[in-house]
Amino acid sequence: QVQLVESGGGLVQTGGSLRLSCAASGRTPSISNMGWFRQAPGKERESVAAISRSGGTTYYADSVKGRFTISRDNAKNTVYLQMNSLKSEDTAVYYCTADPSYTLVRVNPNYWGQGTQVTVSS
Repeated sequence: QVQLVESGGGLVQTGGSLRLSCAASGRTPSISNMGWFRQAPGKERESVAAISRSGGTTYYADSVKGRFTISRDNAKNTVYLQMNSLKSEDTAVYYCTADPSYTLVRVNPNYWGQGTQVTVSS
């Protein structure tokens, strides 16, 4: 069984920083491709970032390039999303994801966390 649990969300001011964590349980997550999605009010869910099994390949949405960094610690079965220079447009529920396919983890991942709220105030 695969379980993903996000933490680290909260309220920050514009220009501030926040780091999200995703703790994965089970043996499969330790070798799975993982990523982050978000859903803002009135918008569709979108892929924000992804990272391959070994951490050698990463993906970022254009809207967050240069501001967000995804990383993983396979020894801890944990994935992180460092968010800097936050904008009000980044306000959303952020979801941790996992999938055996690097492509699908960005499009339609099989495994999802429960989500954590990030709110950026003006």
